[in-house]
Amino acid sequence: MRTKLIVGNWKMNGNLAANATLLRDLLAEPTATGCDVGVCVPVPYLAQVHALLAGTAIELGAQDLSAHAVGAYTGEVSAAMLKDFGVRYCLVGHSERRQYHGESDVLVADKAKAALAAGITPIVCVGETLAERQAGLTQDVVKRQLAAVIHANGHCISEIVVAYEPVWAIGTGQVASPEQAQAVHALLRLQLQAASPHAERMKILYGGSMNAANAAALLAQVDIDGGLVGGAALKAPDFLSIIAAAQQG
Repeated sequence: MRTKLIVGNWKMNGNLAANATLLRDLLAEPTATGCDVGVCVPVPYLAQVHALLAGTAIELGAQDLSAHAVGAYTGEVSAAMLKDFGVRYCLVGHSERRQYHGESDVLVADKAKAALAAGITPIVCVGETLAERQAGLTQDVVKRQLAAVIHANGHCISEIVVAYEPVWAIGTGQVASPEQAQAVHALLRLQLQAASPHAERMKILYGGSMNAANAAALLAQVDIDGGLVGGAALKAPDFLSIIAAAQQG
């Protein structure tokens, strides 16, 4: 059985005081067992959160990285720099990066490759827009997005985490039904099986408005191995409830 993974994506939220309070409240609970936990924080807070999480069961994550190792790329952050701060996970290809920054499938694949080369686990995000879902293109879109990462990373593909995030369910309060989510997760699992002999141990997370109310039903699905949590990750009681659901699922 795959160990569940719950990752909070703080997005562009937080400040020094709020971060300290949130992590204090999360760490006040007993150490999670049977479930891995991480938080992906804005770059300016990596040092603070790295220090606060030292010696705890919560892993540090980043929200993006450069495809380049070093050089004249003003404003970008390399995988090696993230590694200096003990970063374990890094999001790549989040829908907001694809939408607002024009990130292509090829660029996302290159970012995943850069993360893997530095010993960081990339959480590769795939998902369709509402228009694509309504046009019946869900399978085509997610398979194309994942295929680019598989093609660029070869046998190393077994070291990634995949996150299915239906774009129409992010920050909208809408959520895919457990059955809808499972259908896409099963499709992605088949694609991973064709690419890696280790697909059965690879984690596929659900990332579309998972919250304390719907987490248990989603996490009960056979191919949903955890959650990439947005807004609910900023509220300690909600995030802890999702972790508890993952421990039971």
